[in-house]
Amino acid sequence: MKSDISTYWQGVASGARTSTQDQLATMFLLPFGFLYSLIQQMRAILYRIGIFKTRRLPRPVISIGNITVGGTGKTPVTAYIARLLMEQGFKVAMLSRGYGGSLEGQNVIVSDGATVMLGPGECGDEPYLLASTLPGLMVVIGSDRYAAGQLALQQLSPDIFILDDGFQHLSLWRDLNILLLDCRRPLGNGWTLPAGLLREPPGASSRADIIIMTRCPAGTSISRDTPGKPAFASTHQLVDAQPLQGGSPVSFSALIGPGFMAFAGIAQPEFFFSGLRDQGINLVHTLAFPDHVAYDHARLEEISAAMKESGAEYLITTEKDGVKLSHLSPDIAAVTYVTRLDIGIERPADLLTLLRNLLP
Repeated sequence: MKSDISTYWQGVASGARTSTQDQLATMFLLPFGFLYSLIQQMRAILYRIGIFKTRRLPRPVISIGNITVGGTGKTPVTAYIARLLMEQGFKVAMLSRGYGGSLEGQNVIVSDGATVMLGPGECGDEPYLLASTLPGLMVVIGSDRYAAGQLALQQLSPDIFILDDGFQHLSLWRDLNILLLDCRRPLGNGWTLPAGLLREPPGASSRADIIIMTRCPAGTSISRDTPGKPAFASTHQLVDAQPLQGGSPVSFSALIGPGFMAFAGIAQPEFFFSGLRDQGINLVHTLAFPDHVAYDHARLEEISAAMKESGAEYLITTEKDGVKLSHLSPDIAAVTYVTRLDIGIERPADLLTLLRNLLP
């Protein structure tokens, strides 16, 4: 029931549902949206005039974030930019809240760039995924990102910070503000929460220095001055799958035929499912969990039961989910695949130049 309501709201708030009933639902929520918008505008003003304080770290900070809820493919973009900077010789530390982990809110080092010290249950799935798949990336969690940055400075000595999901984290100064917008519906239906997907009014996008449009169709090119800001198109594509228990990646063409059950605990899982179908995977059943789901005993039993009921021969899921499946029974783990996602951003040389020029 809760999942059905969430799915319906996502459709209305994104602008995908436009029937008379859907429009009435939006109108009912609009007063709350106006109030939320006013609160966010006042908050931004109080930071701008100095009533709320913004603190500055002594190293450049790149913020990567969204203006909408519901997922824009932020994690792979963050990984792409971190890798781009590390390839130039920079020591990069990512500052994250650690959402969903048992240590959320505490200032803790997840990885020093060589050793991952915490698991996904402690630091959250996204920090763990980035720390474990990007050798050299330092990761620190903490609700106070300034304090987390100070911890990183004292113990890790990074050259550059990446502020994860930082567009609304105005208490920390950033030298470069990167805003991610979904290419298909950049602003949803245009309204703020709860009437729409926006965390802030659309005008807040003026704070961005660079805009990256995510999940664009292959071949998309974005005007270099849209809308008065440097802008880039990015594509997200599933490239292959790896057995959960280890081994070499397997091409999707080798997986065509048998029945798969796909499951995911991410924002907008339907795009993951459709991506698998585009690769020719025979999906006999799909199972969507809340974003940042914890795969406890009950969830694992649900997966096992759904697999049996659907008649699926194999399971397939995302990297973000795969790092949390250590307690999956051996017989189920043996038939589970974890997909790998590749991201491309147009004009990477131009993006690197902007990163260098806009940083002090």
